[in-house]
Amino acid sequence: MPQDPHAHFDHTVLDLIEHSPTGVVPATPSYMDALKRLLATHQVYASANHKGGYVTTRSLATAPVFRAQNLDEVIAGRVEPADLESNFSIFERYVASLPAQLRDRAAERRTVVAGKSPQHRAKHIGDQVVLAHDPIHSLFLVPGTGPHPGLPGNYLYGSVFQHHADSNSPWLIHLHDNDDGLAICELPTMSLAWEKLQEVLASAPFNMNELDAIGFIFK
Repeated sequence: MPQDPHAHFDHTVLDLIEHSPTGVVPATPSYMDALKRLLATHQVYASANHKGGYVTTRSLATAPVFRAQNLDEVIAGRVEPADLESNFSIFERYVASLPAQLRDRAAERRTVVAGKSPQHRAKHIGDQVVLAHDPIHSLFLVPGTGPHPGLPGNYLYGSVFQHHADSNSPWLIHLHDNDDGLAICELPTMSLAWEKLQEVLASAPFNMNELDAIGFIFK
């Protein structure tokens, strides 16, 4: 089989991006052609950290994923889903993992990404007050990109949640980039939703357009 004539130069461009503090490469035709090839094969993404820069998927392969720390216990039935680690706690672990110069910009997205704290609604049944809990909603963050770059650190953010609070509610997984990119997967049960989430986490880093292979659709 003939060797790819561009392989050596493309490898050089990958090394250049990884050793550059901004991920910027020279704006010459040969480098631009290499970037087109590397983008097409999902080997580089537009950087979320530096405008005009790029990040390699192999460098993101070692980046951590963030999800509820007790998710495994919930899946195994040892912890109630309502006791999952809070979205704000998950988000704060993500922010703390970033280089210091990126933390303030990431923290500005706290409310958008982690949402508001749930407000449990009280209702009266006879002479007793019972709290009506909101549907379960759990945040996760994974390295990757979408139609637009992700959050600082090159992270996509998403959630797995109940559509309604009743036991027969379908479950949804949403995944977002830093703009209007959105991928959605609907599952009939909590157990299937947790399994699909584990599949997403194990697949990172990725471009959101690759998720159609595992049942996601784009909005």
